[in-house]
Amino acid sequence: MAEHRSQQLEFLRSGLSVITDSLKYLVDLPSGFVNQAADAFQSYLSLKAENQRLRDEQLVRQTQLLKLESLEKENIRLRALLENSFKLGEQVLIAELLAVNRVPYEHIVVVNKGTRFGVHPQQPVMDANGVVGQVFRTYPMTSEVMLITDQNHAIPVQVNRNGLLTIAVGSGQINGLVLPYLPSNADIRPGDLLITSGLGGTFPQGYPVAVVDDFNSQPNKPFASITATPTAKLDRNRELMIVWSKTTPVPLTSKPADAAEPVNNHE
Repeated sequence: MAEHRSQQLEFLRSGLSVITDSLKYLVDLPSGFVNQAADAFQSYLSLKAENQRLRDEQLVRQTQLLKLESLEKENIRLRALLENSFKLGEQVLIAELLAVNRVPYEHIVVVNKGTRFGVHPQQPVMDANGVVGQVFRTYPMTSEVMLITDQNHAIPVQVNRNGLLTIAVGSGQINGLVLPYLPSNADIRPGDLLITSGLGGTFPQGYPVAVVDDFNSQPNKPFASITATPTAKLDRNRELMIVWSKTTPVPLTSKPADAAEPVNNHE
């Protein structure tokens, strides 16, 4: 009998335990849910902050890569200029572009080298591809360079193929020259390379200037219509070469031998 009662009590105790455990679980459920939600939210905030930090770092790295790419391209340009200066065999000075004159049809740029660096008017200016123009006006720390496409600029050239001499004049367009003084029967055709002839004393002989684009004879006019494109990258340059020629200009007049200055003998 006692054993039967003991089994009944054990069964009742088990039933009460299930009920109390369930009630305890139901009571603890909201607080557990809140704790889990708080942990999840905290993890979300941490992940969001980490994600933002990584995005910021990525942006910084991309900006640094762009700067490195820009420096790499600048080094390539400078290397090309230096290699070209060695090929030319002339004394050169690398100058950086500072400003571009915005006046229509006036193609003048400002560079960061002036009289303190020995720069003087009429010096040839080049890039790695050909003639850019000549020094137009100088200041202590800067200089103005007139491009060969300026309407007021003219440069003596010759056709590299046959040595034909003429003058290339600026068209007022950044990518165009005109050759206004050749007759319709001149031996010149599209694709001909124009180089400096050395005449006039400003530009030494042999520098690339332009490539002939178009040749149109004009039967009713004494001269043909000829256009050319400069070989220099006039609208893309950041660095330019100012050139000193090794050749000494031949004077127009010279003193005769008997007009030499007397020598004082102190005996």
